[in-house]
Order: sequence, then C-alpha cells, then structure tokens
Amino acid sequence: MTIISAPAGFGKTTLISEWVSVCERSVAWLSLDEGDNDPVRFLTYLITALQTIVPNIGAGVLHMLQSTQSPPIETVLTILLNEIATIPDNFIFVLDDYHVIEDKAVGNALTFLLEHLPPQMHLVITTREDPNLPLARLRVRDQLTELRVADLRFTSSEVAEFLNKAMGLNLSAENISALEARTEGWIAGLQLAAISMQGHASRDASSFIKSFTGTHHFVLDYLVEEVLQQQTESVQNFLLCTSILSRMCAPLCDAVLLDSSTRGQETLEYLERANLFIMALDNERSWYRYHHLFGSLLLQRQGQSLTPEEIAKYHIRASEWYEKNGDAAEAFRHAIAARDFSRSARLTEKYWQGMNESFQSAEWLGWAKQLPEELIRTRPVLCTQIAWAFMDASEVESSESRLRDAERCLEDPSDKMIIVDEEQFRILPARIAFARAYNAQTQRNFPDTVKYAKLVIKLAPTEEGYFLRAQATAILGGTYWANGNLDAACKSMSDWIDSSQKAGNFIFAIASGSGKADILTEQGHLREALRTYQQSLQLASAHESEAQRVIAHHYLGLAMLYHEMGDDESSAQHFQKSLALGDQSTLRDWSYRKCLAQARLKESEGDLDTVLDLLDEAKRLYVTSLIPNTRPVDAIKVRIYLKQGRLSNAQEWMREHGLSINDELSYLHEFEHITLTRVLLAEYQSNHEERTILNALTLLKRLLKFAEDQKRMGSMLEILITTALAYHAQGNTSQAFASLERALYLAQPEGYFRIFVNVGEPMRSLLLDFSGSLEKQPRGKDHELRGYVDKLLSTFVQTNDIPQSNSNELLSQRELEVLRLIAQGLSNDEISQRLFLALDTVKGHNRRIYGKLQVQRRTEAIIRARELGLL
Repeated sequence: MTIISAPAGFGKTTLISEWVSVCERSVAWLSLDEGDNDPVRFLTYLITALQTIVPNIGAGVLHMLQSTQSPPIETVLTILLNEIATIPDNFIFVLDDYHVIEDKAVGNALTFLLEHLPPQMHLVITTREDPNLPLARLRVRDQLTELRVADLRFTSSEVAEFLNKAMGLNLSAENISALEARTEGWIAGLQLAAISMQGHASRDASSFIKSFTGTHHFVLDYLVEEVLQQQTESVQNFLLCTSILSRMCAPLCDAVLLDSSTRGQETLEYLERANLFIMALDNERSWYRYHHLFGSLLLQRQGQSLTPEEIAKYHIRASEWYEKNGDAAEAFRHAIAARDFSRSARLTEKYWQGMNESFQSAEWLGWAKQLPEELIRTRPVLCTQIAWAFMDASEVESSESRLRDAERCLEDPSDKMIIVDEEQFRILPARIAFARAYNAQTQRNFPDTVKYAKLVIKLAPTEEGYFLRAQATAILGGTYWANGNLDAACKSMSDWIDSSQKAGNFIFAIASGSGKADILTEQGHLREALRTYQQSLQLASAHESEAQRVIAHHYLGLAMLYHEMGDDESSAQHFQKSLALGDQSTLRDWSYRKCLAQARLKESEGDLDTVLDLLDEAKRLYVTSLIPNTRPVDAIKVRIYLKQGRLSNAQEWMREHGLSINDELSYLHEFEHITLTRVLLAEYQSNHEERTILNALTLLKRLLKFAEDQKRMGSMLEILITTALAYHAQGNTSQAFASLERALYLAQPEGYFRIFVNVGEPMRSLLLDFSGSLEKQPRGKDHELRGYVDKLLSTFVQTNDIPQSNSNELLSQRELEVLRLIAQGLSNDEISQRLFLALDTVKGHNRRIYGKLQVQRRTEAIIRARELGLL
C-alpha cells in the first residue's frame, strides 16, 4: 500500500493523477465523499471502479449487496478478493480523500481487504489524516510506502517554477523566497496567492507578499475573499448560491438561480478555465463539484451574505429539480436543509415503495429519522412505512411503536391527520397486520404470526392488496414449516409461487422454488423435489439475465438430491454448476448452504476432520430467515463425533443442551432428539447398561408417533433407521429387521442411498444380517426389496476402504498445519488470520491435536510432536 497523508492543498490528488498517467499500469480510481460512510455504498462504488479495469468483475457481489439482508461483509469481501486474484496483470487502485470516511464498518472492511490483498493489486490512499488502518503492522512487514508533508511541500526551485512559469508571474528571487517562507511550500496557498497576484502590477507584489501572513485558515479566508472580489457580481452570486450543491450540472444551476441572467453552462465552463477550484466529475464535462475546502468556505460566506429565507429558497429549488429528475436522495436532502418538513415528509412517503422493493429500506429509514416526531404522528401512512423499515431491520419494539402510532391516527382521526396517497391509505390496515405477522415470526411467536397473516388476507383490498396477500401466504408457509405441518407449508409455498408469477415477479417465483423443494425433501419426496428444482430452472431459462442471481441454490439442491440417490456423476456436475453461479447469488444463506453441502460430501468421502471445519464455518455464516433451522450445526457435529469415536464430546453437547427423553417434542428440535438417541446408543455400546438402550427406544417410539401423525416421511426414515440400529445392538433381531424393513419400503421408491450408507459399519452389519434372513424366505413380493438391499451393500463394498478418523490416528493435514504454526509461536488469532479460519475452528483443531497427542497444553504438544517426528 502507498499512503499520501497531508493537510488539504498539498497536491495529493494531483501527484497521484500525474503518477498514474505514466506508470504503465491499469488504474481504478474512487473519489470518496461523506456519503460513502456506509459499507454497502462504499463496496458498491469500489466494485464499480474495478469494473473500469475488468468489466463485470464483482457483478455477483453487487447483486448480493443489493439483497434484502446482505451477507456478512467479510463473506462479500472474500468472494470479491477471489475474483480480484484472477486478474492477470498488476494494477493500481486509488482511494482519494479517504479522510472523509469515519464509519468503523467501512474501516474494518478496508482492513480486511488490506490483510488479504492479492499481490497484483497496489492500493493507494490519499488522506488529510492517518486512517484507522493497521499501518504499524504494514511498516514492520515492509508493505507500506508513505508520502507526507515533508515529501510533498514545494522546494525553492519548485516554487519558482510554479509561480513564474506555470502561473506567468514575474517575481524576483527575493519575493519567491519570501512567499515560500510564508506558505511553507503549501501548494494551495501558493496557488491562491498566485491567482490573487495575477493582474497586479509587479511593483505591488512585494507589498502583497509582506501582507501574506497568518495561519492557513486565515490566509485561505483572506485569499478566497481576494479571489471572489476579482470576479464579476454575477459570478460571485453564482458561486454563493450554488455552494449548497454537492454536485452541479448546468440545468440544475439554472433551476436554482431561477431569477438570474447567469447561464449555468457558460459559468461552469468559465470557472473550470479560470481554475477556480471546480472539478469535473465526468469526461463529458456535464457534472462538476467544488473543491471540498473551497465549497465549505463558500458556504461560510453564503451564511454571512444571504438570509436563511434566501438560502432555504435555493434548497427548495434544488429539491424540486432533483425530484423532477428522479434523484430521491438529493431531493430529500435539500428539502431537509431548507427545513421544509412538510415537503420532506411527502417525499419520504412518496419514495418508500420503490426503495423498499429495491432493498434500500435502511437508507430510507435514515431519512424518516430526520423528521419531527409531531409531524410523523399526523401521517398514518408514514408511521406504517417506518414500522416496515424497522421490521426489515428486525427492530421489533420500534416497529410496534410506530404501528401503534398509525392505529391511533385511524382510531381517532383529527383535522391534523395528513393523507397524501389514498391508495396507500386504503391498504393501511392490511399493512399493519402484515408487519405484526412478520414481527411475530421474527420472535418465533407462531400463534400470533398465523393470526395476523390471516388478518392480512382478510383486510387487503381486492385490487391493491393482491401481492400483499401473497406475502402473507408466504409468511404462513414459514410458520407451518416450523411447526412440522409440511403439507400446509408446501401448499402455502406453491400458492406464493403462483402469486408471484401472476404479479410478474418471476425472480421471487424462481427463488421460492428452492424453498418448496426443501420442504418436499424433508417430507421424503425426493423425486418430486427433483421435478420442482427442474421446473424452477425451466422458468429461470426464460428470465436468464435476472435469474442468474438466485439459481445457485437450485443446482446445489439438485446436487445433494443426486448425491443422496447415489448418482455421484450427476451430483458432481450440478455441484460445480452451483459453485460457478454462487458468487452471483443475492440470497443471504448461500454461503451457509454451500458449507453444509461440502460437509456432507466430505462425510461420504470419510474426511471427517474437514467435515468439522466446514460445519464450524457454516455455523459462523448462518443467518436467520423465514426458513426454520431444523438441523442445527451443533447436532450435525455430534453425529460426526460419534463416527470418530469421540463419545465424550457428544455427551458434553447433550449436557449443555439439557436434552432428556422426557422433553416435549417439537419439529424444530426433532433432529436434536434423534441425535440424542444416537448418543444413548453409543453409550450403550460403551457401557452395556440396559437402561440406556431402553431410554433410547422409548424416545424413538415417541418420535416415530410424532412424525407419523404429521406424515413426515423424511423424519420417519431417520427414526426407523436409528430404531433398527438400537434393536440390533441390543440383540433383538426380529424388532431390528421389522424397523429396517419398514424403512427400506419407504426409502426404495424415492431412491434413498446415503441415508443408509453414511451410517457406516453398524448399518452394513445390519443389512448383511437382514439380507441373510431374506435369503431364507421364498422369493416373491420381496424381490424388489432384495435388489435394493443388494445395491446398498454393493455401495458399502465400494466405500469400505475409506479411512475413518479416530483419536488414535496421527494428525490430519490441516491439524499438521495448525501444529506447525503453534510451534512457530503464533497465537490462535494469528493462526485464524493466516489460515482464513474462524477462531472457534482453530480452537477445535487445538482440542483434537491435544487429544490425539494425549497432552494438555501447547508446549507439551510441541514436545510430543517432535518425539513422533511430526515437526
């Protein structure tokens, strides 16, 4: 990284502009302003700048940033860094005016970028003050080049060349030396001084230079006044009136200066030619802005020269122009600056729908928070819109407070109540009910979710409320799903998909196809889930440009279904397709789902240490959504511990969660209770206490009845398989065969394979015994079942040579990496950064290393590893 750090006016931007023009490398440039103090906006502009070098780079990340709830910033940056690493040539990225960035989240994002910077990317930062970045660490690593005031200030020869040659002054060496001393080589001061002296007789130069004293602030005030006084009255008026604008074009300036004879385009061109601190923002010279420092001083002078009423008038004109030209943010900003709160509130209401549908509710909420409380409470539509914005942010209490404000307006209307949009007002009761349903779902208050979602369907007007009713149906689907009523959940999801298509929102319909397939998979309907994915992809093919953002889930789902069915070739093809599309996904849970899928594939390969790493990563990436989390990562890890023979880890999980065979059953915790029975089964195999296996079987009978009542075949299969294993371990062969046979009859039509094979040796032994019993029976109706069992056993034969990890083996490759870094003296945090692993993952590796080496601490591990020749 290169950092150019100096006060305003030392030529930082000019220096970099000159350098990049001759450095013979590609350059991306991002000029920052105060509005970039938002990580999403900052990253959006960063990617847009990169695309000037490599078109379409980061396109998928841009879509992710525009989603309702974008993934964690580190996830987004990791994807972007991987794309940057594919750029073949070295290039430069310039962040200009970084001192305007004050947001901690933006600083953290840039720090992450710095610490993982691809070698072909050279970052250049210009700033007025040192940023909150790890500069000391970069210095120690010799990865930082610094240019500061001492490097940038003009020397005597440079001052002479600038004043006499560039600015055309004919100053003596004595006057040049005096001016250098007064400015201390500060180029902005020299430039302002030179502009002021242009037109002065040479005999006046000495007296002018002698009067040129004081601190930078006072000198600049004086010189700006000198520059302004040399301009015509119309130009001075133009400068003062347009100083309210963060950026300018000729039509906007003409609108603000409505009463003036000054023409915007001519004046802007004059200001640029006269070098009066105006900067072009595009190559067409359509948009400009004032130098930040010059603009702030113009504003200061404006406050001294114009009345508040006059300034407000210019802000309102700017707001009207921006509204007419579709720039919502600037229209609102100028309305607020004019303190025209009535106009500000109207604009806030007007732009809510579009910003909500384009996932900008957080920015919109920032507007609403600037409005006076007494005004908000007179506008029930605005109250409800604010409640929705808080709803999207999962701020339930704030959302409910605004809903109550809206209801008070409706219950006790007064002359002060303001209604701008009659259509929005008619749908208000339904919108209030929907926010209540959503808030209840966020809090897992399912009875209230159902109550309010049904109220939405009842209250929403026939015409305007069509899509709102569809959204309520989707909310109901999530509630039914969480309660195990998968038939109702599937119907709600199907209705939502149909409604989305009718409304022309094909992206919602395509994305929701993945959710419907998830439900079908949990119901055990694998083949129907396959068809659902394929139908969604057919719809996506008709809307290819938009659908690319949401179909990675579909290919991943197909990959895992084919994997379950034993079709490894089709699984691999679809998995690779999902990875290729994953970077473009705007769905928040993509990274989480990908990690879970990779863990499942690695489990089938027998690489259980890697499985645990992936599960730790999945847990870190998990985001809450309307899709219930029915298979918690911790419970999946317990099953891996049992495969590794690490019963104590599984028992620790059981104790931490306080699980018992007498717990009340629920679908959300069903997977955990099935996992509990597997822990009990492992305990029985360890201690042979009859009570342990009886407890497991008691819970399994309750679980099976619970799943049967709700017709959830996917759960029934898992429970029957576990029951069969428990009876087989107990020596109760007839009961084991009965449970297994029922599971096989349920699984065979849907093509299940991995649900049996991934159990490992206990299932192979059970299937062998069951196959032997079938051989003793006459051939007949069991012919298909025999063939199914034979296929399963042949799969075991193909995989029985896969090594299984256990605590007695030597270390895995990843564990060796961690051990070597421990031996180098790195802390857990440093290992986490070096290997790009979560801190909890590193700690998990440490525990496994200590267990396998039979030691308690780092020093013992290093000594033991050296004794074994591992280091």
